[in-house]
Amino acid sequence: MYPPPIQKLIEQFSKFPTVGPRTAARFVFYLLQAPKEEIEELVNSISNLSKEIKLCSFCFKPYAGPGNLCEICYDPRRDRTKLCIVEKEVDLEAIEKTKKYNGLYFILGGTVPLLKKEPKKIRISELIERIKDPAIFHLFNASFEEIIIATNPTPEGEATALYLEKKLKPFNKKITKLGRGLPIGGELEYADEETLSEALQRRK
Repeated sequence: MYPPPIQKLIEQFSKFPTVGPRTAARFVFYLLQAPKEEIEELVNSISNLSKEIKLCSFCFKPYAGPGNLCEICYDPRRDRTKLCIVEKEVDLEAIEKTKKYNGLYFILGGTVPLLKKEPKKIRISELIERIKDPAIFHLFNASFEEIIIATNPTPEGEATALYLEKKLKPFNKKITKLGRGLPIGGELEYADEETLSEALQRRK
């Protein structure tokens, strides 16, 4: 329908989460009318993303800076007895905005597929390795006493929480989940700070 360069870019944008072909096409036609400087800035920003951004060796949070740990894992003021497991980066940021949690995080990178017996893409084995020995991943003086499962209250999130509870049970740690102040079927990134704060305080 469109010339190959346009169609190719539409297909690339369509790979983004929640972006369908129509929205992707709007992006492309916006770029066609945008000033050259704006396009060059976008290209440079994308190029710098892979050059300047690293993943934390412990929690997998993207960060820019020296060393192997992100600013949260590196901060000696954080409570290193608590570990909060989230599905994705935006969930971590949502919890941080509440200023009600001062522990550490681990980003799973997704949820357990409902139609498969074993998760294939999420970081289950990486999580277990980091709970066993955080120091291997440059996180020193950490000894987790409480593990908070902060998955989203969606079918996939609930299935992931159950799976994690089963996997983490042998560690004999205190395992808690967010309180049900969150709406069923919602996601952490869209919850207001007050609701999310309540869910953190009511974890059990």
